[in-house]
Amino acid sequence: MTGQRRETAAAVAGLAVAGGLAVSAGGQTWATATVGREPPLPPVTETLTGSELAALVPACGLLLLAAAVAVLAVRGRGRQVVGLLACVGGGTLLWSGVRALTTDPGLADLSDGAAAGATALEISRSGAWPALTVAAGVLGIAAGALAVLRGPSWSGMGRRYERTAVAAPAAAGTREDSALDAWRALDRGEDPTAGHEEPPAPAGGTPAPPAGGDGGRI
Repeated sequence: MTGQRRETAAAVAGLAVAGGLAVSAGGQTWATATVGREPPLPPVTETLTGSELAALVPACGLLLLAAAVAVLAVRGRGRQVVGLLACVGGGTLLWSGVRALTTDPGLADLSDGAAAGATALEISRSGAWPALTVAAGVLGIAAGALAVLRGPSWSGMGRRYERTAVAAPAAAGTREDSALDAWRALDRGEDPTAGHEEPPAPAGGTPAPPAGGDGGRI
């Protein structure tokens, strides 16, 4: 049981960390573009975030965060499906990060105002955030693969609460039946407590005191 809990915790933590890294990296500046234009127009500088250069990065980050919750919520084969989706999200992050590291942005990645009348384009890239996206992708793939391979054997988090929820309606039904039986007896003119007699006093109990306060005294 301890081994299963460790595996579950590792998968959930891996998916949550990978998703958080991807969402964070997607909002950062991945490149800065300086666009030269025909005189007398001045050059334009535009920053490009991860979500602009790789739109799938934030979406895959949210997918991995949702998978971290789903691993705890589902059981059996459902965890394998969640793990497969996490592997797809991690693979997409890995591909997006590698592509950003190896390919320079072009005019198509700029806004229409910055790209209009461009005669030169100078790109300054930041490799830290794409590299972090690659790391998030690898972590997401590893955590998803763990859920696919080992997830069906992990115990569910809600079994104890399910047993309690099943037992509670049964007890409530017993109390309601007793109350209904008492009301039916009253309608028939019967005493619902007639069948509940006081138990007899135990043999060998303390005898009742004799009549008269001074009985037994000479």
